[in-house]
Amino acid sequence: MPVVRFYRDGEQIAEIDIAKGNSVMHGAIVAGLNGIVGECGGEMVCASCHVFVLSHGDEIPELSPTEDEMLDFTVETRQPCSRLSCQIKMTDKLDGLVLGLPKAQV
Repeated sequence: MPVVRFYRDGEQIAEIDIAKGNSVMHGAIVAGLNGIVGECGGEMVCASCHVFVLSHGDEIPELSPTEDEMLDFTVETRQPCSRLSCQIKMTDKLDGLVLGLPKAQV
């Protein structure tokens, strides 16, 4: 399974195996990661699964207009590398993905 590494404040806080085809949000919630809320269950209406893509950005599909709009509603200020983890589906190419977590989601 592809591995995702999660960082907060420059320190790695988790390394999670997430099955291909699953969203990063789903994998993080199943693993009990503190930092991904996913209030809407991945329906892209809450922005509580905000992450900062620190590696493999070229392997993730472009933002949809809806995701782009939702990123304007994140608790922590949106950055150029901001994404919603519910929209990042795991593939072999994303093995080793590194994501930063915001200080707060809600």
